[in-house]
Amino acid sequence: MAELVYRPVIGLALTLFKAWDLKIDCKGSENIPRSGGAVLVSNHISYLDFIFDGLAALPQKRLVRFMAKESVFRHKISGPLMRGMKHIPVDREQGEAAYAHALDSLKSGEIVGVFPEATISQSFTLKSFKSGAARLAQEAGVPLIPMAVWGTQRLWTKGHPRNFKRSHTPITIRVGEAIEASKDKYAGAITRQLRERVQELLEAAQRAYPVRPKDAEDTWWMPAHLGGTAPTPEQVRESEAR
Repeated sequence: MAELVYRPVIGLALTLFKAWDLKIDCKGSENIPRSGGAVLVSNHISYLDFIFDGLAALPQKRLVRFMAKESVFRHKISGPLMRGMKHIPVDREQGEAAYAHALDSLKSGEIVGVFPEATISQSFTLKSFKSGAARLAQEAGVPLIPMAVWGTQRLWTKGHPRNFKRSHTPITIRVGEAIEASKDKYAGAITRQLRERVQELLEAAQRAYPVRPKDAEDTWWMPAHLGGTAPTPEQVRESEAR
């Protein structure tokens, strides 16, 4: 019954993306398995990342169940949709329930989407990764699928207004080869390997991105190390500590 919700939502998203004239460049979808469980792991720079991560799985005819903060499930509009699509609510005070839910989904052959940075990166660089994705993959006996998105921050991200106009914004998605989550390896070591791979994919997506800021006022979406005016990771940490 859940797919009676998920597939129309996908159709609506694709219609909106066409109306906005988004230029989506996705490579590596073949690395997502056509059957069986897997943990899909992505960087996090926008409120819309889960939609584009999910689009990358469509060529393989897979639907992704994302782990998302519990407050989204309490919203009167997004809540019924999130539950109908079998996404997984995460209450940070009671993370064990979300972990068990995700594990059951993986063992039943689902793909579970995880953002191991936990929150949106306001510097648009990779933050540290939590080890939950690696532990889930180890316990469920499924692979980790690394991926990266770029350009989504230009549509809707933390601290900036939404841009849902017909903007012709390019969105670049790169999916990497599976990483085995061997049970005889330390989850921290797998997490480091995973983060390194997502970093490589992010840099590849940035190199492939077809546009650069138009002027000085348009540099906000570029990270400082690439010449943009987004805050550095250190500046973000200082701001959050105040």
